Amino acid sequence: QDCDGLIVRSATKVSADVLEAAGRLQVVGRAGTGVDNVDVEAATRKGVLVMNTPTGNSLSAAELTCGMILCLARQIPQAAASMKEGKWDRKKYMGMELNGKTLGVLGLGRIGREVATRMQAFGMKTIGYDPIITPESSAAFGVEQLPLEQIWPCCDFITVHTPLLPSTTGLLNDSTFAKCRRGVQVVNCARGGIVDEGALLRALRSGQCGGAALDVFTQEPPKDWELVKHPNVICCPHLGASTREAQSRCGKEIAMQMVDMATGKGLAGVVNGQALSKAFAPQTKPWITLAKALGTVLHATAKQAHGNVQLCTLGAPLQDAGSFLAPAVASGLLAGGRQKEVTLVNALMLAQEAGLKVMATHSDTSPEPDGLLQVALQGTPHRAAGTVQGSTPLLRELNGATFKQPAPLASPILIYRAKASEPSTLPTLTGLLGKAGIQLHSYHSSSPVAGEQWSVAGLSAPLPDLTELKPRVAEVFQLHL
Repeated sequence: QDCDGLIVRSATKVSADVLEAAGRLQVVGRAGTGVDNVDVEAATRKGVLVMNTPTGNSLSAAELTCGMILCLARQIPQAAASMKEGKWDRKKYMGMELNGKTLGVLGLGRIGREVATRMQAFGMKTIGYDPIITPESSAAFGVEQLPLEQIWPCCDFITVHTPLLPSTTGLLNDSTFAKCRRGVQVVNCARGGIVDEGALLRALRSGQCGGAALDVFTQEPPKDWELVKHPNVICCPHLGASTREAQSRCGKEIAMQMVDMATGKGLAGVVNGQALSKAFAPQTKPWITLAKALGTVLHATAKQAHGNVQLCTLGAPLQDAGSFLAPAVASGLLAGGRQKEVTLVNALMLAQEAGLKVMATHSDTSPEPDGLLQVALQGTPHRAAGTVQGSTPLLRELNGATFKQPAPLASPILIYRAKASEPSTLPTLTGLLGKAGIQLHSYHSSSPVAGEQWSVAGLSAPLPDLTELKPRVAEVFQLHL
């Protein structure tokens, strides 16, 4: 309950109940790759970052997979067990060479490509499939990408290296086994459930699958040991990352990632907000502050937080900024609403649930040398634009009214719209500030539009009562940014 960060390995379940009980939690770090033991959706909804160490155990998992392939080809575990029983069965354990055989690699991320390059050294032909990695990229490390339907009948060995997702659960099943070469050998050192265990057992019994090497299971430890005890199955108790090097590497990496996040140095290994990695760069922080402030101003003027919001970044420095400025704008639009704990992690999810859609576009042309951010609520006259000077976010335009001298958006601020011909508004405001003992740090007025102008006053503290000011203005509000 009192923790800001939580580091776990694969055996610890971080459920929605755990997340709900941890009121201060900001980040969950998984010392390893897979995060299926963390309720990522619940974490995102609560605004909790989930990060992993995707590279920490890649080599160990890849080496185990290669060892499994060798063991399947030569039946090494079965022969070793036979020797320990005092037997000398040379004829029983006839194996096969890997040279010239075809290996299908499903999932061509870090581990998949490490397996492929190592098995190429044994003379294996490597083909594969990955919905994200391009064929050109995989060709660079010797893997020809094919559609899954073409992979099944080509392979002597199949190894899976995908995360466990709805789309990959049961990837190898009765239907796909039927399309494979008779006697195909299957390796799963990724996640239990990618290979349908019931279908695998049926394929082993029929001879359609000649052997299987499993390091992972749907339930760990397995409750039904029938598959484990099959004579053509070799298995380990989830040892993919169980090397001294991997354990040390993952532990150090996740600890350093959390330290870097806490100290503002950077963000790495983020699972539920990859775009936020850029948000920790020193030059982007003022733009995030600006984006949230513009969202807050837009919500205050429009008095609504639903509909379509158009976010436009102008200028080459902001070319890739839309990905992390969009959640910042959404968090500003939702601030003060019913949603609790709105952060850059959950802002877009909560915005969508509130009926708010933020769309981002970009143009390289900008009237400001450092770039310009425009935010508009479509179908309404409400829009705001701002820029950053140094580390200070500035309001450049509000509902069509331009500030010749941009107004700093630093808390607390008071914004009001009044007739341009009304001279007593500012004296009234300064009188109220004097009575309350509040200092006026800055004051900026926009150009008139339809006889009215906007004014932005930077204060040392919020005004406790706006009653005397309201009769002299069309609208007024205070913001804590």
